[in-house]
Amino acid sequence: MKPVSVNLRSVPEMPDLRNFLRESEKIGDVFKVSREVSVKFEASALIKRLEAEAIVYLEKIRESDFPVVAGVCGRRERVLRALGAGEAEFYSRLLGALQSPVKAERGEDGPVKEVKEAPDLRRLPILTHYEGDGGPYITSALVSARSLDGRVENVSIHRLQVLDNRRLAIRLVPRHLYQLHQSAKEAHRALDVVISIGVHPALSLAASSPAPFGVSEYDVANALLGGGLKLVRGESVEAYAPAEAEIVLEGRLLPGEEVEEGPFVDLTETYDAVRRQPVVEVVKVFRREKPLYQALQPGGCEHRLLMGMAREAKIWEAVRNVVPVVKAVNLTVGGCGWLHAVIAAEKQTDGDAKNIILAAFAAHPSLKHVTVVDPDIDVHNPREVEWALATRFQADKDLVVIPRARGSTLDPSGDQKEGLTAKMGFDATVPRTLPKEKFSKAKIPGEEETCRRFLGEAGR
Repeated sequence: MKPVSVNLRSVPEMPDLRNFLRESEKIGDVFKVSREVSVKFEASALIKRLEAEAIVYLEKIRESDFPVVAGVCGRRERVLRALGAGEAEFYSRLLGALQSPVKAERGEDGPVKEVKEAPDLRRLPILTHYEGDGGPYITSALVSARSLDGRVENVSIHRLQVLDNRRLAIRLVPRHLYQLHQSAKEAHRALDVVISIGVHPALSLAASSPAPFGVSEYDVANALLGGGLKLVRGESVEAYAPAEAEIVLEGRLLPGEEVEEGPFVDLTETYDAVRRQPVVEVVKVFRREKPLYQALQPGGCEHRLLMGMAREAKIWEAVRNVVPVVKAVNLTVGGCGWLHAVIAAEKQTDGDAKNIILAAFAAHPSLKHVTVVDPDIDVHNPREVEWALATRFQADKDLVVIPRARGSTLDPSGDQKEGLTAKMGFDATVPRTLPKEKFSKAKIPGEEETCRRFLGEAGR
């Protein structure tokens, strides 16, 4: 399948998953599977194989009446297209939305409330992804909650393990939803939550972004979309859902109940630790008449991009405080979109690259390895990055090692209990004391034109 070019355009009037799929289908970026597929392993195998090539649409699910869509954010180009943004402006757009969110319109009714029914999670095509998984998992849903006094709203993505037809175990790391849950626990009260499945990519990106506590990720998404996002109030809980979502589960995060959650595969494609985690009791379901169930493949392309692209923006912002020109940041595929960064920047002195490395570690504490290259290197091309390391890096002068620093608990080689790791930075930039020409690749005059003339398109 040919790469999809980014078409700069305005964001659609109705920012929902269905419109985005229709637009994607027009440019050949949707792959439909018409044969019947099982939610146990088969769906996951197809998503893993196809999501980088196209959005995956599984039309017939053996265990459910609802089709499955996955890989919606499985390529950078898709995310950029969803925002109407180019690569160069993405970071500033996202940072601007985080700094200046726009209040989303709130109401009582919307398309997601076409059908209202009692909860039965068995009706949904919830996938079991890997052989060692603790059970079926909801992986793409937005979980929204408000503080008990209604002043703080948080929207984030959490994995949700199915326990039975009405209960889910939710993985909470010590961030904003965890903080709201702890406050409710101290008051001996359940925390109302809304779980929204099937949303526009801007919502998924916003929910994956490091918004400050007290800033609603709904409002960040609304800023990314240029307005137009509508929310609906829950009927059994004090929380909101996107009016154009496909499926909404209203529930309560219980204050005194925990269960063993996992095993489950995370970003590194290895199994995360099994932990005691809280339970969500589902009390009501809203959905569209014929809903699409949105899935996300753990450890896959979409998982890496949603986790990584927002952190790239934070790294870009931090590095701009060190040097004025930052060409690009890439949280690499091989680094799981989380642990390894390559940064292309224009240094002003030979010490700048080391300061860039330190700034990146501070901006994204989970980073393990950082490579700094010159602007002539494509950070998305592993061959070019390795070439820069081969020709512009000397370990005795250009290596930065930081032992026992805070890192990611997802790294199986680190201290997962304490969250400690050894960090390393590579200055793979041209020394300013030496002629730049010494480090430039040789060129053949008229190479591309000659190849096109003699070989046609095959020579490109």
